[in-house]
Amino acid sequence: MRDPPNQAFRLILLLGLVSLTADMVYEGARSITGPYLLILGATATTIGLITGIGEMAAYGSRIIFGHIADKSGKYWTLMITGYMMILSLPILAFINRLDIASTLIVIERLGKSIRTPARDVIIANIASTIGRGKGFGIHEAMDQIGAITGPLIVAVLIYYKGYSDAFFYLLIPAIVTGLLLLYTKRITPLNLYINMLPKVSKVTTIRVFWLYLAFVSISVAGYAHFQLISYHIKFTSVMDDVQIPLLFAVAMGFDAFIAIIVGYLFDRKGLTVLILIPLTSIFVAPLTFSLDYRYIITGIILWGAVMGMHETIMRASIAVMIDRSRLATAYGLANGMYGASWLFGSILMGILYDISIVNVVTFSITLSIVSMLLLLVILKEVKSS
Repeated sequence: MRDPPNQAFRLILLLGLVSLTADMVYEGARSITGPYLLILGATATTIGLITGIGEMAAYGSRIIFGHIADKSGKYWTLMITGYMMILSLPILAFINRLDIASTLIVIERLGKSIRTPARDVIIANIASTIGRGKGFGIHEAMDQIGAITGPLIVAVLIYYKGYSDAFFYLLIPAIVTGLLLLYTKRITPLNLYINMLPKVSKVTTIRVFWLYLAFVSISVAGYAHFQLISYHIKFTSVMDDVQIPLLFAVAMGFDAFIAIIVGYLFDRKGLTVLILIPLTSIFVAPLTFSLDYRYIITGIILWGAVMGMHETIMRASIAVMIDRSRLATAYGLANGMYGASWLFGSILMGILYDISIVNVVTFSITLSIVSMLLLLVILKEVKSS
């Protein structure tokens, strides 16, 4: 028996509210961690290393936690544990050492790894009643409202108070996240939805799934992290410090806008919509690593659009490839490869930046082209099967 659409919307909206407040915390912090680490003495290579390790923690260990979710069914335990690890970020208000600050940033990223596979399985199953692209798109749009609000608040706090106060006041939305999560758990027994819904039939072969994982890995390896972009902006003094979190807010706004659009397109056109990722990504690095603020703003808009595609249609695609009984494991595997690729790409881009900005741009464009060619192979195989 399937849930009616209004119940599906209700659940997705509740999960979206939890993500909204959590994003205020970690996206607000992420909008200034690049410049803050620079203040603590980090180089571009160090930024790339910390960012890469953080994203590896956020994605790599999802292989483990996705498998745990499938085997144990402890969806709420994993979600609550992961979300509460955002509390490590307000502690940055009291830290002035690079090593400790880096550790706290990585701890928060690990929390994202713990909670996400279980949450994505729930969304994928619930959204089967309204369209998975639509479900992930709505959730991502709400998620990004928090990602917009957080950096805006941080920008105001930096202007009037400074970095320490900006981190400290993130404690408020962190507490709200915990309260919302407990409320949602109390009124909505999410584990029941998993048991009520039938398995998802596979529409692709295992070979196509592995090719898809390769496409994801290559795409993200050439996708510059915002910490490195913000480092570039501060290092070159193209913009003032207070404008950096505002730029991040702009990116998150376009993330939310694009997520809704591509989600609806995915429900109509399927995997073909994935071609938008490399077609957009190819312009991001040349624009964001320029020395003209107008090009940088344009690049940030495209950067946000690509992130919206990553968080919406990349997740929705897995839901139509894998049976429900192995879906959390599949999400964990996909996100693990995503994280490993972002680790590799972030470290390499940091090293390349210290040598020459041209090298960073060339690297990013090359991987965008390769990922596009691989996706065409995938789409051809899907069509033939």
